[in-house]
Amino acid sequence: MLSKANSIEELLESCPKNQTIGDNLVRAWSKINSSKYENILCSISGGSDSDVMLDIVWRCDKDNKVTYVWFDTGLEYQATKDHLKYLEEKYNIEIHPYKAIKPIPSSCKTYGQPFISKQVSEFTQRLQAHSFKWEDEDFDTLMKKYPKCKSALEWWCNVKGNGSSFNISRNKYLKEFMVANPPTFKISNKCCKYAKKDVAHKILREGIILCDYYNVKFDLQIIGIRKAEGGARATAYKSCFDETDTGCDNYRPLFWYKDSDKIDYEVAYLVDHSDCYTEYGLKRTGCAGCPFGRDFEYELEVIRKYEPKLFKAVNHIFGESYEYTRKYREFCKQMKEKERINKL
Repeated sequence: MLSKANSIEELLESCPKNQTIGDNLVRAWSKINSSKYENILCSISGGSDSDVMLDIVWRCDKDNKVTYVWFDTGLEYQATKDHLKYLEEKYNIEIHPYKAIKPIPSSCKTYGQPFISKQVSEFTQRLQAHSFKWEDEDFDTLMKKYPKCKSALEWWCNVKGNGSSFNISRNKYLKEFMVANPPTFKISNKCCKYAKKDVAHKILREGIILCDYYNVKFDLQIIGIRKAEGGARATAYKSCFDETDTGCDNYRPLFWYKDSDKIDYEVAYLVDHSDCYTEYGLKRTGCAGCPFGRDFEYELEVIRKYEPKLFKAVNHIFGESYEYTRKYREFCKQMKEKERINKL
């Protein structure tokens, strides 16, 4: 039976000889037990980083100030749902499920399917909204044709200069591919916005009704972001904590954890992960079958084997994006081969 520490000294007694973990536990204890915070919100995903974060937060939350939530996107592994139930029993907590404002299937049908990355999908959607013809023209020429689409045209024309992440050239041959193969389906990144981001914002803005009558407003939000993971979310922050002027500060307990630190923590505190990792062999869990994943083909094979109903669903929802991505990857291979031959 797990038990919480009553003091920071007691908490550190079982800490492994790892400075990152020790420093992290001290800071987590300080933040979570600070008199500044009365009600704390912690978002749980059921993924491996989330598992470690939950263990840290639970051990440090001596006064039970933390409320745990999970965002049901409408496209989740059954293994993740089963794991969340296991976590509730293990820690004797309730993880409150919150439905998406628009579930992913509905969002993709209405706004479009994700393609390659959030940024590519965002700018592609803007271009599609202005009936863009996927023309290989210079920026000034295109601005005259599409005067209300500046930022997306800057992306399309690589206006930001060499090496900028806000250029389409960040994805090699993508512009050439889209000129030769204009998308015939709607593309968008709004599935994430309506399934997770807006749900979280709504909770922070309005609070949560607990015990059918008590409305809890939160003054600290805890999320599981690691700098070592990279990506837009990780690079958006410079430290594990930031104060805001909204009345709810943000704390990221895992921010400084490298993969080796995470392993040390898992071993020391016997942190278990869902079947998505231990049986299916996945390295990440998020929205099942998301086309943003570089290894979505492998993930599809896993889903087909272990969760066939989900396999049918993701192909129905993301099928056009899968095929377009496959076509783009084949295009890249052909372009690289042409470059190789031309160098001979």
